[in-house]
Amino acid sequence: MGLKDDLSNEEISNNLKYLRLLSQQYPTINKASTEIINLQAILNLPKGTEHFLTDIHGEYESFIHVLKNASGVIKTKIEDIFDNSLRLSEKKSLATLIYYPEQKLDIVLRQEKNINDWYKITLYRLIEICRYVSSKYTRSKVRKALPKDFAYIIEELLHEQPNEIDKYEYYGEIIKTIIDIDRAKEFIIALSKLIQRLVIDRLHIIGDIFDRGPGADIIMDTLVEYHAVDIQWGNHDILWMGAASGSEVCIANVIKNSARYANLDTIENGYGINLLPLATFAMEFYKDDPCNNFLPKITCDKDYSMKEIQLIAQMHKAISIIQFKLEGEVISRHPEFDMEHRLLLNKINYEEGSIELYGQKYKLKDSYFPTIDPQEPYGLLDEEKELIEKLKLSFMNSEKLNKHVRFLFSNGSLYLKYNSNLLYHGCIPLDEDGNFRAVKVNGKEYKGRKLLDRLDMLAREGYFYKKDTEIKQNGMDIMWYLWTGPCSPLFGKDKMATFERYFIEEEETHYEEKDPYYSFRNNEEICNNILKEFGLNPENSHIVNGHVPVKEKNGESPIKANGKLMVIDGGFSRAYQPKTGIAGYTLIYNSYGLQLVSHQPFESTEMAIKEETDILSSTIVLEQVVSRKRVGDTDVGITLQLQIKELKMLLEAFRKGLIKEQSRK
Repeated sequence: MGLKDDLSNEEISNNLKYLRLLSQQYPTINKASTEIINLQAILNLPKGTEHFLTDIHGEYESFIHVLKNASGVIKTKIEDIFDNSLRLSEKKSLATLIYYPEQKLDIVLRQEKNINDWYKITLYRLIEICRYVSSKYTRSKVRKALPKDFAYIIEELLHEQPNEIDKYEYYGEIIKTIIDIDRAKEFIIALSKLIQRLVIDRLHIIGDIFDRGPGADIIMDTLVEYHAVDIQWGNHDILWMGAASGSEVCIANVIKNSARYANLDTIENGYGINLLPLATFAMEFYKDDPCNNFLPKITCDKDYSMKEIQLIAQMHKAISIIQFKLEGEVISRHPEFDMEHRLLLNKINYEEGSIELYGQKYKLKDSYFPTIDPQEPYGLLDEEKELIEKLKLSFMNSEKLNKHVRFLFSNGSLYLKYNSNLLYHGCIPLDEDGNFRAVKVNGKEYKGRKLLDRLDMLAREGYFYKKDTEIKQNGMDIMWYLWTGPCSPLFGKDKMATFERYFIEEEETHYEEKDPYYSFRNNEEICNNILKEFGLNPENSHIVNGHVPVKEKNGESPIKANGKLMVIDGGFSRAYQPKTGIAGYTLIYNSYGLQLVSHQPFESTEMAIKEETDILSSTIVLEQVVSRKRVGDTDVGITLQLQIKELKMLLEAFRKGLIKEQSRK
């Protein structure tokens, strides 16, 4: 079908205003034609490789290593290229060099006797890998990824064949000169980072970057600089976002979580937030309290003295009591949250040291409450009000935290549709019959996609609206609800039994009932209904889910509903690894299909560099396509096809004289 048949005069006329703007970018028939040819060619390239990770929980060393080794993909590429031409030890050394070029080069420079010879061999190998991993991209895309200092040289090396007689000396002279002028080290670092950059086209983080592990701020720094990333917020992320917004109840929860896992360094050193006022308050009110139920769970490698552990426990208890009081205020402000059952401080018999719950009386494990007035249990002491105000100012004024939170808002959302995959962290709230549950938000009911859209918007209002407005306060309260509310799509349980775990021995009170979604997510029909609700075709779409760790060691499969839904929380967090038996999953979606990679625990970055140890990973092919997927089959392809159509309209407008070509200068 010809151009004139594709485009009607009416369609061109209706778009003339836009086409005139487009002609400023493509002022001639030649330029518009060239771009059409370029875009049409891109549609036929293999689709880029997407990596999906979730529930990282501050485990920055494991996370960064998985990014550097591309979940084992780089090792596979080395095997593909060099196969039997390199020994296993050489392949391991080459892989480690690509992952950690600066650190590995320092070791090589101390050990290698003939460094120039090593440079020459290594440069040839790296260029070969780089050429292989860049072959699926246009020269333009590769050019944009090149490090500025070496862009021209790398481009020459990538697109010249060293075995061609005419170019053999030219190619060899480039390598020789790089070594002669003492730039080989820098060039190797640049090539290694380029390989890391090219093997992952896009990164999806399905929530929970924060809490438990020691380096959420380091992970966020990495993501801010990453070339292509999106984030589907988890309940731990939204809690920190609420804290940065100034929500007092979110701040108390953030500090409580950090104290629970002895992870206060993230707050103090990572984000520069002063916790000295809390320490002073805790020592004053809990100086004679052993706080045994608040001793931290230490999962990091840091050595704490008994004195430090005792202080953390006191801070932990102090902020927990403040948290319960502040939660009472929010629950009272929002009866529609339906969380009156979480008002527990008024159910305590302070004289007996007991509590009435679920029609039964329980003895409290800890009945020392020096900051609670039994007549007004939710009232904050003046000292608590002063403390929370200081903490709020520190969180709201942390430049680094707010940089990270703004990034989470600009690159994140409650859910994402991308290349026929629906990504979300927790759940889509369902009722007992498997239908979308109606949830009341500010007096109006929402369900399914509309519920998530509404909550997403309100969370943004909580951060971006002016201070001391009802809209901002409501948005901040919604962020807290998303953290812990019974119908929150990020939480998915009827309660967060924090109080019960701290104060009641009987484990039946600790039980948190999951949303019916978790019973139905293995049901293919229900998953298809969810995909339809979000405008996706169930025939070729999947749900990618995190939040609840998959207990692989107990035989649980991450694949649900005949492959319609994939749960990829495999336990990045050390706190979960005893339950899961592994240390995380990566879902990989490349032009050949879907693969699920399970990771064994990562020892340390130091061991990875010195001993050349890598994360042991196992790959399962979930879905293999008959015909290799091209860019034209992706969301990017849809955008490019629209651009091609618009450029064809511009061509026709040029040819009809509706828009005149701009004169060449």
